[in-house]
Amino acid sequence: MNKNIRPTAEEAEKLQALGLAVIKNEAEAVGALAGRINGDFAQACCYMLACEGRIVVTGMGKSGHIGSKIAATLASTGSPAFFVHPGEASHGDLGMITEKDVVLAMSNSGETAELLTILPIIKRLGVPLIAMTGNLDSNLAREADTHLDISVKQEACPLNLAPTSSTTATLAMGDALAVAMLEAKGFTEMDFARSHPGGSLGRRLLLHIGDIMHAGDQIPRVHENADLRDALVEMTNKGLGMTAVIDDQERLIGIYTDGDLRRTLDSQVDIHNCKVSEVMTRGCKTATADLLAAEGLQIMQENKINALLIIDNNQKLAGAINMHDLLKAGVM
Repeated sequence: MNKNIRPTAEEAEKLQALGLAVIKNEAEAVGALAGRINGDFAQACCYMLACEGRIVVTGMGKSGHIGSKIAATLASTGSPAFFVHPGEASHGDLGMITEKDVVLAMSNSGETAELLTILPIIKRLGVPLIAMTGNLDSNLAREADTHLDISVKQEACPLNLAPTSSTTATLAMGDALAVAMLEAKGFTEMDFARSHPGGSLGRRLLLHIGDIMHAGDQIPRVHENADLRDALVEMTNKGLGMTAVIDDQERLIGIYTDGDLRRTLDSQVDIHNCKVSEVMTRGCKTATADLLAAEGLQIMQENKINALLIIDNNQKLAGAINMHDLLKAGVM
């Protein structure tokens, strides 16, 4: 395929107009939902908030794809949920639904055969059934304990056939349910992080300095009586751009950094006949291993330093981190 192909001005204008029409159509469909956030919506939330099991989301075709996303959103915002394919449900997967669950079924027509087939079993279990349809007079809507209207005037598809505006409206209603329950449950940023440990928020809120710090022999350190040249060798070998300076009890008394080296050279000190304690920085910034890595980053940024030494409750050296460690861990 020729990647250099470009639309003519007339073609570009037509394509842009078509795309804009879709956006306007779907925006109108979502906007119409505002008037449907009513008592039925509150009842649906009430069923879900009282659920002792899980919210079972089901739908066929495009509604199923949207349902799968809604289930994922619910689960990640504090409402345990999973998706069940209605076609598979009648062949054994109905066993996944228990009497403690709530079922959220979605179908634009409300007459999806695979859903209607499993309705009697759902009703027999006695679990609350929440329906999301575009047809208030459908079988699914009538059988539901509460019904959410996601009807649209027309699909964004010019043939009014391909599910477009209707699926967007369904997704928006699902998001409304998830966020309403998130707020009602008092779901916090920390709760979100626990369900997203691999995401950037999870790393910022759950990762502690002790999880990423250099420890043991990896920590650059020299005794306070060491020559400056020995400190420079230690800095080079450990590669953290600094070295800790400790006393006989391994208590931290100072730090010597790349910046200190530049200042030492500017002062014309004889680095071959100088003790590190004479040129080190005393009272350096420190942290403890139980501190969040994000808090360690804040300390470093506020004090414009590139490395941080970690101490224990007895002021003894326990570890070290630098900006590269935080970057590698995804904290910044």
